[in-house]
Amino acid sequence: MNFNIDSKALVKTNFSTPNTSSMTAKQTVEANIARIGFAQTLAQLQSRNTVNSSTILNPQVPSVAVKEGDTLTGIVKNQMQAMGKPVSHNEAARLAQDIARANGLSNPDRIFPGQRLNLAALSPQTVNSNTADAQTALTMNAAAQPKALSVMRQTPNNLGNQHPVLQKTLDRAVAKGFIPAEDRQKVFEKIVNMSRTYQFAPDDFARLTLMESDGMNPKATNNRCHGIIQFCDGPDRGAASAGFGSNPKAILGHSVLEQLDMVSKYFDETGLRNGGPTSLDDLYLTVLTPSARREKAPDASLNIAGTQAQHLYVNRDKTAPITRNSIMQGLYQNALERLGKHDSSMLAQSTPSAASGLPTPGNALSRAQALRIGAYLNPDYVR
Repeated sequence: MNFNIDSKALVKTNFSTPNTSSMTAKQTVEANIARIGFAQTLAQLQSRNTVNSSTILNPQVPSVAVKEGDTLTGIVKNQMQAMGKPVSHNEAARLAQDIARANGLSNPDRIFPGQRLNLAALSPQTVNSNTADAQTALTMNAAAQPKALSVMRQTPNNLGNQHPVLQKTLDRAVAKGFIPAEDRQKVFEKIVNMSRTYQFAPDDFARLTLMESDGMNPKATNNRCHGIIQFCDGPDRGAASAGFGSNPKAILGHSVLEQLDMVSKYFDETGLRNGGPTSLDDLYLTVLTPSARREKAPDASLNIAGTQAQHLYVNRDKTAPITRNSIMQGLYQNALERLGKHDSSMLAQSTPSAASGLPTPGNALSRAQALRIGAYLNPDYVR
């Protein structure tokens, strides 16, 4: 038997150099990374069952495909510019948070080329509604179509609403014994009047106190800071501004109504009256570290001394910095958690015994409340 062997087939004609070997290895690694990134993105998108997800099959929902080099803030700026409503960098960053929530993104900074984003939160109707209304997550029916969380920066235009967060915070404070029931309306009116003077949203003041004193507890203290906004020891930490520099702990002997007068003195001393519309982050920084208000970038690390509440740090990681955005996100989430737990507790106390088996109107209402609360405490629910 004869075999015809082509000797040329045995000769390797492609030569390898260190440079070409390095390039081949690099290309292989990049290809693997790209495949992994695509797989992660695909898995993330497949795991979502978000209402109004933007897909080719649902062209009515405004959307955009992410391109190489895009950022969520940049996308928002471009879209708003195209709509004839240019926004500042700070406003774009806050709208980007809404887009992230609507698309189920846990980290707004992680978007991928080819990913399609639902931009319904940027529609004129949604943006106008978000600017005009306070956050309504605590009262919205869970069966209603989910919409993005309202823009966190509120303006004096919305000071005429019903202030749902403040109302619930006051109800909770009365139930906990922080405020006498007969003082509730007076406290409410004083906070609303303060909000007009210092141009902040009343609900934002409630969120501040939920973080600082568990929601207007006049006896809240950590032995260094005291009262509803935690007036602290030292010449520039609040107690002195309120007239209690020599004996800060004496603040604990005063009611919420009396402490609100001290808050006004402190706000005057820190220049809040002349600062124009006061956003939630500026309001909270006025209490925490007024000097930090000079840093305006939403994601810049703030110079805040000491250890603060975990909610205030980026991703609740105490090794991470505190930023304006992390402060706002933390205050919103803390308010939802505290008020949600209180509603759940009150619900448990008021629900009739299952043994009775009687479908009363009160029981039906409680079930609706439970569904609503559960929806807003569910991390998978798009707010």
